[in-house]
Amino acid sequence: MNGGGMRPGIILLREGTDTSQGKAQLISNINACQVVSDAVRTTLGPRGMDKLVADGRRVTISNDGATIMRLLEIEHPAAKTLVDISMSQDAEVGDGTTSVVLLAVEVLKQMKPFVEEGVHPQIIIRHIRKASSLAVQKVRELAVSFDINTPEGEEMLLKTASTALNSKLIASHQDLFAPMIVDAVLSLSQEVDGLDDLRGMIAIKKIPGGDVRQSFLVKGVAFKKTFSYAGFEQMTKNFTNPKVLLLNVELELKNEKENAEVRIEDPEQYQSIVDAEWQVIYDKLDACVNCGANIVLSKLPVGDLATQYFADRGLFCAGRVEDGDLKRVAKATGATIQTSTNGIFEGVLGTCANFEEKQVGDERFNLFTGCPNSLTTTMILRGGSEQFIAESERSIHDSLMVVKRSLKSKAVVAGGGAIEMEVAKYLKEHALTIEGKGQLVVNAFARALEIVPRQLCDNAGFDSNDILSSLRRKHTQDENGTWYGVDIENGNIMDTFVAGVWEPSDNKSNSLASASEAACVILSIDETVINPRSQDPGAANGMMGGGMGGQGPGLSNTMAGAMDAVNAQKGGSRSGNLGNGVSYLKGRGGG
Repeated sequence: MNGGGMRPGIILLREGTDTSQGKAQLISNINACQVVSDAVRTTLGPRGMDKLVADGRRVTISNDGATIMRLLEIEHPAAKTLVDISMSQDAEVGDGTTSVVLLAVEVLKQMKPFVEEGVHPQIIIRHIRKASSLAVQKVRELAVSFDINTPEGEEMLLKTASTALNSKLIASHQDLFAPMIVDAVLSLSQEVDGLDDLRGMIAIKKIPGGDVRQSFLVKGVAFKKTFSYAGFEQMTKNFTNPKVLLLNVELELKNEKENAEVRIEDPEQYQSIVDAEWQVIYDKLDACVNCGANIVLSKLPVGDLATQYFADRGLFCAGRVEDGDLKRVAKATGATIQTSTNGIFEGVLGTCANFEEKQVGDERFNLFTGCPNSLTTTMILRGGSEQFIAESERSIHDSLMVVKRSLKSKAVVAGGGAIEMEVAKYLKEHALTIEGKGQLVVNAFARALEIVPRQLCDNAGFDSNDILSSLRRKHTQDENGTWYGVDIENGNIMDTFVAGVWEPSDNKSNSLASASEAACVILSIDETVINPRSQDPGAANGMMGGGMGGQGPGLSNTMAGAMDAVNAQKGGSRSGNLGNGVSYLKGRGGG
């Protein structure tokens, strides 16, 4: 017999590992992505529906794509890519989180026939990237620039804010929220890098109860009254041009942290120790008063002694102020946060035109207004239920990000599916100049872009085939048809640019680039390996034997127990001769 028989099977992966490869698993990944997109498809546009997601502890009602994708807790490894691009779009632009998922999945859906027919994924990927690059370039060419320092520029910002709110739960209150959002972002743009810290400088406070129309904007800082001790009622609650001192210091008596031992020979000496502890806190309080401050805020607790001390001297104080609120007060008033009460001088104090404590609903709020540095703003949201206020906050965040992006790009495009139809027309014309399979791939990519106007029609209850046919004809035959999109109100087509449906050009550029990249990532996967979760926490270590000195954790508990019993009778154990009652030693080579 020769030695060239069958090779023995080599097992590389753990038992139970699921592996799939080739065309079948690629199509399976595309199908999984389609299922995910079906979950958010109906939330797109002004007529989009909301989703209710319950995780056993809380209920979330939202039509924000990124929020829904995050709450779904998707387990499929390939479909998780869609969650990533949705979150990326939310962080980068704020809006378009649903459309970016739909675009990515529609590109995959259009490419599926090519995969089934045996076209190599790398050819498809190469032409998707080329089509994506052309699409982004075309969006930049079509974008209409504006000057934010003119009345027309400010009107454009209002229109972009309103467009972002169109598809949200608070769409009917655009007239209230859009000007508030634009004011808040414009106040940030006064500083060179002000827009970069939008989340830190614009605070959104939620107060359940009341009507949504009772929401208002504070051009300054507002935060909820912190926990307070007795004596708080006697404090002055209203100041004009106050001096503000910000601390990261504890202003209360504390027991010694260490178990200190003090030996005394006379009882009077004990009193001197107690007096010294009191003198420390009084020195801190005197330093705060002597520096000329009217308002003292601290990130750490302000005790009952300090509260009464400040109240007697006409000062206002608050302890346990949240870190974000304290930083906003510092930014607005020009104060510097102190980590010690020693050496406080007037230069570290801030100021504002007015400070007051105001009742808002069931809560009391501390308001700093007329600040010298008008970067910071606070939006107070009211509403009937917590779910409604939470969704309002998400909607306002999206709109804030859109206005921020508009200020940075200083260019807008028309929404309502108009820009997608125009880019699709351009790509179809360009595809005719390409030879080979690339022509078909670019054409398919162009068809995928039509998912946005199609879904807008479907969600509004209109016949998408009729409206898309009208849009294709308008964009192809009419020179002035560039900005024609879906008319949601009348079930027809209209010039969405004239109608004021505007979006930042960066929004569309980022959507197209992210969707294409996600599609390419999923198409480039040729094998999926899913390792099983171990049932035994120590199984991973159990693979490696105990070494020379003993049996190690590779043994099952039953076997180890049996060996212990036998060895103990003989006066030893599996880790050496240790005597009765000692089973084994942990250490090198041991258990």
